[in-house]
Amino acid sequence: QVQLVESGGGLVQPGGSLRLSCAATGIMFYMYATDWYRQAPGKQRELVAKITRGGSIDYEDSVKGRFTISRDNAENTVYLKMNSLKPEDTAVYYCGVDVWGSRYWGQGTQVTVSS
Repeated sequence: QVQLVESGGGLVQPGGSLRLSCAATGIMFYMYATDWYRQAPGKQRELVAKITRGGSIDYEDSVKGRFTISRDNAENTVYLKMNSLKPEDTAVYYCGVDVWGSRYWGQGTQVTVSS
């Protein structure tokens, strides 16, 4: 059974940083592409960053240069380091993975950027 658990969200001032973690059980992340999405109130869930099985990385334009996705195979964890946070980054952040045609999501972690 695949389970994803996010952590690391919280309240941060504009310009601050957070590191989100996504830990998996039931799969090994290095075998699959993994992504981070976010959903702000009243908006659709949007892709933020993705890391493929081979390690290729892509970012949504608004986070390029500020966010970094990475994977620790030994810890079986995917991270999202977020720097220079802006109020518009406020959202619930979800990690996700497709395993043999089935989509799995974590429970989400709230990130609030506010002074």
